[in-house]
Amino acid sequence: MFQRLQLLDTQLYLRIYNCYELPHMAVFSRWISRLGDGIAYLLFGLILFWLEPVDGSEFFQASLLTFSIEVPLYLLLKQLIKRNRPCDHLNGVTPAIKPADQFSFPSGHAAAAFAFASMLSLYYPSLSETALIIAGLIGLSRVLLGVHYPTDILAGAVLGTGSAALGYNLYFVL
Repeated sequence: MFQRLQLLDTQLYLRIYNCYELPHMAVFSRWISRLGDGIAYLLFGLILFWLEPVDGSEFFQASLLTFSIEVPLYLLLKQLIKRNRPCDHLNGVTPAIKPADQFSFPSGHAAAAFAFASMLSLYYPSLSETALIIAGLIGLSRVLLGVHYPTDILAGAVLGTGSAALGYNLYFVL
């Protein structure tokens, strides 16, 4: 069963990865991936902290707690699972970017994007749809750039969403 899942994951990866050659896809993928590098989350959180008097401070603090859960779990899972990146494992695949580390599972970009999107959804429901679409695009961009399998993105989304739920609930306990 695991081999079948790996085969399906690889086939889906190759279908998505091959879309990178479409016009403007390279620029779009790089731009959206950079959006998920982390600085945008910090800047957006700080803007809300300073300018949004109702929930901005609480959102910022709960998000910090969320990321203090997500990042160590992401790093631990990467080192425990040690899944090779598709660009290091598959013939004929050249990544469009240099990966930050050796292993692919789970996707840290997807985990962070979904953690942030989930927190935005909890505090600002009107931004929920946009935030989740952007998080999904960040994950998709990582496959298009050749550095993650689709299941890496799915695992990152689950990790990020779960970390947000835990961080949000712990914020009110602590």
